[in-house]
Amino acid sequence: MDKIVRIDMGAEGGPKVSFEPVGEYAGLGGRAVTSLIISKEVNPLCHPLGDENKLVIAPGMLSGTSGAMSGRLSVGCKSPLTGTIKESNAGGQAAQVLARIGYAAIILEGKPKGDDLYKIIVTPDDVKVEIDNSLKMLNNYPLIEKLRAQYGDKVAYMSIGSAGERLMLASSIACTDPELRPTRHCGRGGVGAVMGSKRVKAIILDDAGRKQRAPKNPDAFRDANRIFVEGLRKHPVTGEGLPAYGTNVLTNVLNEAGGYPTRNFTSGVFEGGAKLSGESLAEMETRRGGKATHGCHRGCVIQCSGIFNDKDGNYLTKQPEYETVWAHGGHCGIDDLDTVAKLDYMDDNFGLDTIEMGVTIGIAMQAGLAEFGDSEGAIRLLEEVGKGTPLGRTLGSGAGITGKVFGVEKVPVVKNQAIPAYDPRPIQGIGVTYATTTMGADHTAGYAIATNILKVGGDVDPLKTEGQIELSRNLQIATAAIDSTGMCLFIAFAILDQPETFQAYIDMLNAFYGTELTADDVVELGKKVLTAERDFNKRAGFTSADDRLPRYFYTDPIAPHNQTFSMSDEELDGVYNW
Repeated sequence: MDKIVRIDMGAEGGPKVSFEPVGEYAGLGGRAVTSLIISKEVNPLCHPLGDENKLVIAPGMLSGTSGAMSGRLSVGCKSPLTGTIKESNAGGQAAQVLARIGYAAIILEGKPKGDDLYKIIVTPDDVKVEIDNSLKMLNNYPLIEKLRAQYGDKVAYMSIGSAGERLMLASSIACTDPELRPTRHCGRGGVGAVMGSKRVKAIILDDAGRKQRAPKNPDAFRDANRIFVEGLRKHPVTGEGLPAYGTNVLTNVLNEAGGYPTRNFTSGVFEGGAKLSGESLAEMETRRGGKATHGCHRGCVIQCSGIFNDKDGNYLTKQPEYETVWAHGGHCGIDDLDTVAKLDYMDDNFGLDTIEMGVTIGIAMQAGLAEFGDSEGAIRLLEEVGKGTPLGRTLGSGAGITGKVFGVEKVPVVKNQAIPAYDPRPIQGIGVTYATTTMGADHTAGYAIATNILKVGGDVDPLKTEGQIELSRNLQIATAAIDSTGMCLFIAFAILDQPETFQAYIDMLNAFYGTELTADDVVELGKKVLTAERDFNKRAGFTSADDRLPRYFYTDPIAPHNQTFSMSDEELDGVYNW
């Protein structure tokens, strides 16, 4: 990955493609590349949907190699949802293919005049930008079918649905999985709207003739990869729980812990939780001829995805993930997996973040647009988003705006981004992450659930404030580094508990690049990324006052623990004091 592709969509006479050496970003990937470029090149005060914003697409440091779990793709920009810097990542095949083609990043900048719609074709020999207005307002599934008829099945696709074209703040960018289904999404922060603002509908990635990227030291890389995989397979989370039941294995766990936000965060327990659980989902998938175990990209050994078939045994969607099941399920008082799966398909097809939309529909239910537990009402509301009606455009703008429009007092957002599937009152550590992450409320930025609830990497009591700042800080640093390598975040379970697996992870990087990185160097990479992101947000006008949860989390106890969020402002302000 020795080159960067820069595409000026607003150039005089039409989009202009140029190539430049990777330069200061050599040896970096993923979030490190996206955040460092955005922080350096984008005016933090720009309008996120204007011509000054940029969309940076970057594979990870080990993407395109034979390294296990290395297929995550990062997309970065100024978020139209939060106003902060944003990195959103996804699995699927895009990262592996882009890395094998040899590009460390694609930078989309500028904004074309007129209403033409474009597609970008990236091959080892060239990058072409072509007008294709036949793609207008196609949603992701029919869009990919149309593109496959032209470009075939040996490529990877990135695309936006109608939500991204309509510049909705909850819109996502889809990446195709190994079966070329648009099921893996860079979901959070409205990145699809930024791609839509550049008038780019789809990116076709074709690595024909290219082999896997070769390490500097093949033998050492192979040995380190073997030890790394062995560590993942022997850990109870990555080797047993996730492969058997997917991420939705967490539903029963969080429900029993009293941290499962129900009916717009009014309870920590959902009485219908067992019907939504990973165990129930896996049984249903297997019974209907789907799959309870599936990899979202080649090279995945955890296999935490699946295939969900409808009642007639026909494919409907990928296995809905825990966050999706919660957002469209328990948060809305719905305990029917078929409803959740249909909503998941609609989100993927329209190109929407399932977390943001599930929380938004719960807010709409709170406002009286439907009743909690009303499956048909939830589907009807999401259909409005797909149609682009005035109501749909409001809902497609996310939970924060929907709450304001309908006068809902208690809206679970931080920096205008919906809070995910863990209540911060009985799980104080995740509350610290929600409040202080550079990205708006985001569980993946510092997944304190690992230690607070699953007891991975230690044991920090979720109900107490002690140790939560250090926990979130260390996890945010580690996550920024993992996001830069292109590794799936779930490797953290094994590397937190198994020193030899963590060392194998570092050995893989060293064997591939011919470097001598230590654990301290990995930490410094994470800090470098976070420092750049914090600097961008500061220049965009964000202060410590923005690193807070909504007030009601501090004042309203939640059952069953009758707990409030208890971290002080002074403690939260110390997260980045390293």
